[in-house]
Amino acid sequence: MKISPWVQGVQPPPITEVKRWVADKSFPPDKPLVDLCQAIPSYAPPKELIRFLQQQLEDPLTYKYSPDEGLYDVRSEVCRWYQRFYQANLDPGHLCLTIGASQAFWLALVGLCQPGDEVIIQIPAYFDHLMGLKSLGITPVCTNFHPENQGQPDVAEIAALITPKTKAILLVTPSNPTGAVSSAKKIAALFELARTNQITLILDETYNAFVGTTPHELFSRPDWEEHFVHIASFGKTFALTGLRCGALIAANNFIENALKLQDSMVVCAPKPAQLALYYGCQHLDQWVKDNATMMKERHDSFKEQFLAADTPFKLVASGSFFAWIEHPWSSQTGRQATFKMAHEQNLICLPGEAFGPGLEKYLRLAFGNIETAQIPDAIARFAL
Repeated sequence: MKISPWVQGVQPPPITEVKRWVADKSFPPDKPLVDLCQAIPSYAPPKELIRFLQQQLEDPLTYKYSPDEGLYDVRSEVCRWYQRFYQANLDPGHLCLTIGASQAFWLALVGLCQPGDEVIIQIPAYFDHLMGLKSLGITPVCTNFHPENQGQPDVAEIAALITPKTKAILLVTPSNPTGAVSSAKKIAALFELARTNQITLILDETYNAFVGTTPHELFSRPDWEEHFVHIASFGKTFALTGLRCGALIAANNFIENALKLQDSMVVCAPKPAQLALYYGCQHLDQWVKDNATMMKERHDSFKEQFLAADTPFKLVASGSFFAWIEHPWSSQTGRQATFKMAHEQNLICLPGEAFGPGLEKYLRLAFGNIETAQIPDAIARFAL
């Protein structure tokens, strides 16, 4: 069978690849596997949300289709959440509920681009974004990585990359993989750049609930709908990663056209995921705030202990769920270094080159899915 050359040129899913390396490996009790591979909350959803879902599963209507864009009451509740967290005056027509942020990203890409178009992407980039662009025949135009500023976007550098083929600027904030948070001022400057060039700023804000402040004020602009697409994931916010709760937020007419893709792709987000999102937006503001505080403390503890440890690895950037480190083996790629750590230290993480070209000397650690008490043991694995 002939496979599309676009798909053949896409890298394998890096988490799947790394976890296969240790799938049949046994680990001694004194050195169990430390998984710093996948960015998921280590904690479960609150019991009251679980009880709510259990009740909903008794209702036969829970197993029916919803409208393509999602249940109206759920989208209305999400709008109220955005009013509290962003001071955004959204209406349900601005939202399409999706199967995680990844599906929202695909809707955004297909709605904005055709094969051969270009999207400027900040490096290091979330690997699924690079994979999605290449799968669709869209050219990712990558910035350079500047470790001295933790990979923060440089507006002048991005401006120089815009061509007649450019359709969008893509940014993840807080960054996956570095954890760095782009300031509201920087985001506003990128929006102005997009507006001036009649292109679109796409922000993936999967970790927005862990910033601690309103991430930006774009939703308050009267012209936000013309040049801004927002991608959301509530899986991290409400610890629902397995339910895949995401959303695409954009101009009403963009959402209307996205529904053509939604219907042919998945029809609608699963109703149990929508109902969990409804409960979370309605009842869990304080729970989310408490977990954001806890995750900040976990990050601070990880950073402090990593910097104090005697290891040959260098911490380049960190924040949110992530640390971005430079490994000490100059003759090895990130993939080789990751394999070495998996088999010699019983620790799995991701290679830097999964996040863009020229990043072979880096590794991504996702410490959000280990408990704070596990941090000393995790860091000890880097002492070699």
